[in-house]
Amino acid sequence: MKNSASVKDKIYNRIDLARQVERWKLLNKKVVFTNGCFDILHKGHIELLSKAAQLGDILIVGLNADSSVKKLKGEERPVNDENFRSEIMAGLLIVDAVSLFEEDTPYELIETIVPDILVKGGDYKPEDVVGAETVIKNGGNVEIIPLVKGYSTTGIIQKIREL
Repeated sequence: MKNSASVKDKIYNRIDLARQVERWKLLNKKVVFTNGCFDILHKGHIELLSKAAQLGDILIVGLNADSSVKKLKGEERPVNDENFRSEIMAGLLIVDAVSLFEEDTPYELIETIVPDILVKGGDYKPEDVVGAETVIKNGGNVEIIPLVKGYSTTGIIQKIREL
């Protein structure tokens, strides 16, 4: 899948993603899920996604829709709209599927697909990860990937403003 799917074919709505996850699970593929805004892709994001992809066979990225990013990050965000961010994320070879979510958290998306492994960055504790209970209850686990120091979208935006 990783090399053969076109970018647009890797962007799913929630219902189609649930169907695809069922197919992958029937093939005994281990499904990994992570989520975020991924507004300006940087080294920290790539490290997280790369390490997440190594934990299983399929990597799904839940992407905050524009309305969700605005609620979380403020009216000046996102810098890049959801369509652009979806295509950039789907264009990464290590990502198998991308799905937008409008809600403040990916809880409903996680409940729908029930991944085998739920991944978040090192600024979270396993017990604080949204959807952790669902994943663990279904025999999966939660993995926390350490953050790469010195890289953040907010920091990049600030640096640009200073220039």
